[in-house]
Amino acid sequence: MNQSAQAERFSEYLRQLQSDICGRLEALDGKASFTIDNWTSKLGKGSTRVMADGAIFAKGGVNYSYVSGASMPDSATQNRSRELAGKPFQALGISLVIHPHNPYVPTTHMNLRYFEVQAGKLVWWFGGGYDLTPYYPFDEDCRYWHQTAKAACDPYGKDLYPQFKRRCDEYFYLRHRGETRGIGGLIFDDFTLGTFDHTLDFICSVGDSFIQAYAPIVERRMDTIYGERERNFQEYRRGRYVEFNLLYDRGTMFGLQSGGRTESILMSLPPRVQWHYQWRPEPGSIEEKLTAEYLEFRDWV
Repeated sequence: MNQSAQAERFSEYLRQLQSDICGRLEALDGKASFTIDNWTSKLGKGSTRVMADGAIFAKGGVNYSYVSGASMPDSATQNRSRELAGKPFQALGISLVIHPHNPYVPTTHMNLRYFEVQAGKLVWWFGGGYDLTPYYPFDEDCRYWHQTAKAACDPYGKDLYPQFKRRCDEYFYLRHRGETRGIGGLIFDDFTLGTFDHTLDFICSVGDSFIQAYAPIVERRMDTIYGERERNFQEYRRGRYVEFNLLYDRGTMFGLQSGGRTESILMSLPPRVQWHYQWRPEPGSIEEKLTAEYLEFRDWV
């Protein structure tokens, strides 16, 4: 299936955004570069960019993909009419996850995606967002993250940030743990904002704001001294990240259901993780503070 004109416009933006984000992350790291794996398959094409064992980042992936098919997977129509399931579709997007070495630097995730379905008429929508997962959080960083997200949304409607912030909190909630994955950010799905052009402008505003939100936090925390205790706690908390991605994440489910590249789909998993049976942080410790004060629904702006 050939890309539509709308899909092609978004694709051009995503490819540039991928390059811009990778360039900024490489400049921050100062050691490692992203390796580029351009791929094609019977379903589509893409570019997987991966960084490993850098000075700042333990692992990072920034992936672009375009796929099409004769049967839309159920996971992509959860909020849409079930009549769309099984119809011809196109889907493209960018997805990234960055895992730092330093436990004082947060893990982060972003994705932007676009769907078209031929169901008698052309049906299209966007989805995406970004979130932050700190291990040793700072109020200054949390407020800045959310202020930047709000600034990206506000020109398109003052109601968007609080709506998408709430959705993010609810989506990145580990029901079996009774806690959020991190401090949230933005999530939107099944989203249109009038015309395609106006909606695309909003999506680009969100995409451009991501590195503006993340890079200054990295710069503030990347030289913080840490030891074995902090590293062990980071790896323990990374286990929650794995649990969410494998149990709840719709992007993971869509990728696997649509026959996507397994290596690219599971790129989001951290390089080193620990699980401990019934482990609890020491009462009154800074590690306990994360769960007690940050891994819950909380307003930051």
